[in-house]
Amino acid sequence: MNTAEKKIKYARQEGWVSIITNIILAAIKYWAGLVSGSVALIADAWHTASDSFSSVIIIIGAKMSVKPADEKHPFGHGRFEFIATFLVSIMLFLVAFSFIKESIDKFTNHQEANYGIFAIVVTIVSIVGKEILAQYAFYCGRKSDSDSLKADGWHHRSDAISSVIILAGIVIGQKYWWMDSLLGLVVAIIIGYTALRLTLNTISRMLGEIPDQEIINNITEIAHKVCGPGGMPHHFHLHDYVTHKELTFHLNLDPAMNIDEAHTLVSEIEMKIKEELDIEATIHIEPKEAGKR
Repeated sequence: MNTAEKKIKYARQEGWVSIITNIILAAIKYWAGLVSGSVALIADAWHTASDSFSSVIIIIGAKMSVKPADEKHPFGHGRFEFIATFLVSIMLFLVAFSFIKESIDKFTNHQEANYGIFAIVVTIVSIVGKEILAQYAFYCGRKSDSDSLKADGWHHRSDAISSVIILAGIVIGQKYWWMDSLLGLVVAIIIGYTALRLTLNTISRMLGEIPDQEIINNITEIAHKVCGPGGMPHHFHLHDYVTHKELTFHLNLDPAMNIDEAHTLVSEIEMKIKEELDIEATIHIEPKEAGKR
């Protein structure tokens, strides 16, 4: 099974499990919020529901991202995954803004929540369920090397964390009428922070990042094995197209080497980088005396 097939397979699996589970949890939490009059629980219910919407986006994004390259898009459509992540982030920002406003309104009007055993049980079930979903999303993300699935895992975990905060508030909320408003605000901030982190990470990848040190070390080791310690790679540029990565770098070689010899060495290095790191490499050759630029 190739990378594209893995992405679709795990995106669908995680997506449908997430959608079904989140719809059930959101409905139960919303009901508990209405019964108790808790804006924090209702906010948490909508946070859970947003996970279902984000899973739909991820399924669609995964399907679009693995479309093969065409005449207009020679590097493929992998960056559709970035678009999917952006849409999830925007949705989270809107949910966070809505519940910040609602929490402030409830505090201004001195409205309090009446928690009961039902709210406590629902909150505990939500914590356990959402952490299980988070672990499953992380697992699928590792198996398919999908950042959007890993992001969805953090989305689930932020929901579990918000439920933990609500549970703590239920315990002490009976003594302080403003506790529910405060918890609603905290949950909204958590949602907003999750959205901001997803957005910044996606922007950083779209702008382009240098390879991490482990990749540079592996490439250097490969170059040394093929052409000796004199072959020093440098000037790295990594281009992330989600479904595949392309790397360009410079390589110092003996200036006395003829073109055919240099081409043979470079082709072997590129082949080993593809085999060991699954990265398409293009190498620019420089004479040793030129040094790094």
